Amino acid sequence: MSYLEKLFAAVDDYFIEKLVEKDPIFDQILANNQKHQLPPHDVSPSQGKFLYLLARIKGAKRILEIGTLGGYSTLWFAKALDKEGQVISLEFDKKHAEVASENLALAGVSAKTTILIGPASDSLKSMVKDQTPPFDLIFIDADKENNSVYLDYALQLARSGTIIIGDNVVRDGAVIDQNSIDSRVLGVRSFVDDLSTSSKLTSTAIETVGVKGYDGFTISIVE
Repeated sequence: MSYLEKLFAAVDDYFIEKLVEKDPIFDQILANNQKHQLPPHDVSPSQGKFLYLLARIKGAKRILEIGTLGGYSTLWFAKALDKEGQVISLEFDKKHAEVASENLALAGVSAKTTILIGPASDSLKSMVKDQTPPFDLIFIDADKENNSVYLDYALQLARSGTIIIGDNVVRDGAVIDQNSIDSRVLGVRSFVDDLSTSSKLTSTAIETVGVKGYDGFTISIVE
């Protein structure tokens, strides 16, 4: 780890210590994810708190999460909702969904969370077909190759004022590599192109450094 990487992580740890409330359930979730050998792709505590604050600022009642993993970010969203709120999370991997369900039950938020198992594009297509009520906030954090597909469906499940967040868009700076052959980078670049040309969205990006390395979010609002 380079000097800057150590510095970024140390500063992130400082803000986490000062600004992210201690809640043992988040540590339990990460430990449970590790026990079940889930990949360590969860958002960091400070990023989770950021998502929580966005949901609170928005006054979100309905949240759609594309990509559940072990439910770490799902819990942050659930904590931002009142008892009538709902998070619907889409997860391709059955094992990941089972671990996430266990984690969310331990956290006591099962009543506010629903996990749909299977390809996200299939779940999204069904939701559009069934005229699912629009969401207040949509978090796209699944396979980057399909980000543009997810954005298209997200717009169909949104309304004016809906916030759409795309995760992992910087990828250690690889997003600016026009010659990349990495399908994840290509997916993110296509996604950003879609954001830039959409007449329905106003967007920006926030770069992040810290315990999760160099990455970032896009944040958009539906006009």
